[in-house]
Amino acid sequence: MVLKIINATELKVGTNVTVEGEPCTVKKIDISKTGKHGHSKARVEAVGIISGVKKVFVVPGHERVEVPNVEKRKGQVLSIGEKVSIMDLENFETLEVACPDDVKAELGENSNVEYWDVEGEKVIKRKI
Repeated sequence: MVLKIINATELKVGTNVTVEGEPCTVKKIDISKTGKHGHSKARVEAVGIISGVKKVFVVPGHERVEVPNVEKRKGQVLSIGEKVSIMDLENFETLEVACPDDVKAELGENSNVEYWDVEGEKVIKRKI
């Protein structure tokens, strides 16, 4: 597991960040100015990539945060059940992947999807 580490003030909307051990996407960030004797603060609102849970945290601007490795890939749906069975279109590997209910409603067999490999955990994000 290779992580990139950046300062909190370098975060931007859409950046992925690890919050409490869970990979999240930054939805909003507010950076305050420094005070007479203090440091700048960053207030970050993020949403979990896999769980969809909203997380809000405040850290000093010089605080180092982890950026998880997110790999975006394409696959073809083989079957739909509790989990969706897909075949990767690059290496033809067959995978059992979790899928949100709103995306699962759009899927049919042989449809193409984009799935994300986030730190070894795979989830379908959208139909192509």
